[in-house]
Amino acid sequence: MSDVRLIPFEVNAVVQEAGILPDGIEMIQAPAVWEESEKGKGRIIAVVDTGCQIDHPDLQSRIIGGKNFTQDFGGDADRYDDNNGHGTHVAGTIAATNGEKGVQGVAPDSKLLIVKVLNEAGSGSYQSIINGIRYAIDWKGTEGERVNVISMSLGGPSDVPELHDVIKDAVNQNISVVCAAGNEGDDREDTSEFAYPGAYNEVIEVGAASFQRTLAPFSNTNNEIDLIAPGVDILSTYPGSEYAVLSGTSMAAPHVSGALALLMNVSEKEFKRTLSEAEIYSQLIKRTVPIGCTKQAEGNGLLALNFMNQLESLFNIYTTAWDQTEVKSEKVTK
Repeated sequence: MSDVRLIPFEVNAVVQEAGILPDGIEMIQAPAVWEESEKGKGRIIAVVDTGCQIDHPDLQSRIIGGKNFTQDFGGDADRYDDNNGHGTHVAGTIAATNGEKGVQGVAPDSKLLIVKVLNEAGSGSYQSIINGIRYAIDWKGTEGERVNVISMSLGGPSDVPELHDVIKDAVNQNISVVCAAGNEGDDREDTSEFAYPGAYNEVIEVGAASFQRTLAPFSNTNNEIDLIAPGVDILSTYPGSEYAVLSGTSMAAPHVSGALALLMNVSEKEFKRTLSEAEIYSQLIKRTVPIGCTKQAEGNGLLALNFMNQLESLFNIYTTAWDQTEVKSEKVTK
């Protein structure tokens, strides 16, 4: 099978210390739902990428296991370190724990399963990705834990049936699959750019937005985009126990992966049962806000985790005002 690569991304800066809550985490309103979601506690996200710096101070307590499916490190399956940088950055956006000088992820109490399918150069075979996804599907923790979300910020031009099949199997087993849309966008909403596996209908395909709430000019547009999330100038963890600011749809996808961990906990409390993948997807899409682009560009809109609570508050204010108006009307009538 032909090679697949990291979706191109841009490294804007690398720093030794951060010590702040990244703007992307604030933008999607994650802190507003941390209490009710227990910060994603009990949820496991498989990061299918270039590996991860397993002893990064903001990540080491989050990593529950992993496996290497590349020939890096002599093909040692037990070495899933990140010798590229991309995977560590993605992992931090999902679950960084905010060390004294670090950053915090969307779901800082969730756990990470590191699945290294891309090598130091950011490339790998479709077969390695298929094997990595299968590993994430079949993985079980020491207490019977299973993967809840698979996060993939990678892609290629080919529609490979075997890749599609294993993704469908993941979704059928109640695992949400989140994929970056790709960075081949031409800054036009009326043209389509497809990268796989993002373009498969079964996955949650994520485009990139700026902090100005505009569509990133590089973000792919097509009729399978589900939603958009912050993907420009995203601060997160980086190899060497450092931090970096990167841009790309690769940075948008993990915001959604972490958000799903939060929503799964919130929804279980509300519905008092485990929701299906389709039901969790519905809960996610309910928490989006359009920014004025076409559906092919923004899908259902920009992720806003606290939107439903804000809407409920507005409705209560409106209802109270309406009740008061009714009381005044009755007094006037009498």
